[in-house]
Amino acid sequence: MGSSNAKAKSAARRARLEEIRKAEQARERRGRVLVIAASAVIIVGLVGGGWYLIDAAQDKEEAKAAPVAGVKSWSKLTQNHVDKAVDYPMSPPVGGDHNQAWVNCDAQVYTKTVPNENAVHALEHGAVWITYNDKASKTDVSALADRVTNTSYTFMSPHEDQSSPIVLSAWGHQLKVDEASDARVGKFLDKYVQGEQTPEPGAACSGGITP
Repeated sequence: MGSSNAKAKSAARRARLEEIRKAEQARERRGRVLVIAASAVIIVGLVGGGWYLIDAAQDKEEAKAAPVAGVKSWSKLTQNHVDKAVDYPMSPPVGGDHNQAWVNCDAQVYTKTVPNENAVHALEHGAVWITYNDKASKTDVSALADRVTNTSYTFMSPHEDQSSPIVLSAWGHQLKVDEASDARVGKFLDKYVQGEQTPEPGAACSGGITP
């Protein structure tokens, strides 16, 4: 009788251990499935994110390469340092001889006019100069100021001697617009801030003068 009870208990233990073993194997299988699924999600995310970054970079490069409608260009501009006023053939000037000191041009908004000769030196460093006259609305001036304060290698100042309310100038290139909302403003900045036209790419926009 005692032997039968012992065998029954032993069989019950074996059955219980087998149930535990199967349950553990099932948990391990579920764990592996979850790990594989999570890994797949991460890989898909990385691949998708990678393609997004590649597409964004390609879009940016295409924007830089695309011409901006209405831009006037000049070539063969001199780059001599001078300590006198320069009679530029365009207003605002987009290049030519200039003062050895550049105007600080790293997201700088000036409320007074800046000397042409110092501004041109900043253009040589790859900056874009946004100017406006009294025909520009206060709303447009404010919108442009916000854009400049958030964009490296740009500076802004009033400039009465210009034919349009708003003018964007880079070394050798210039765009005239009537309103800050003109889509070409952003395109001009994308193309010419430290663009291919820059005679001295990477040169400092700080450490100059603040009129």
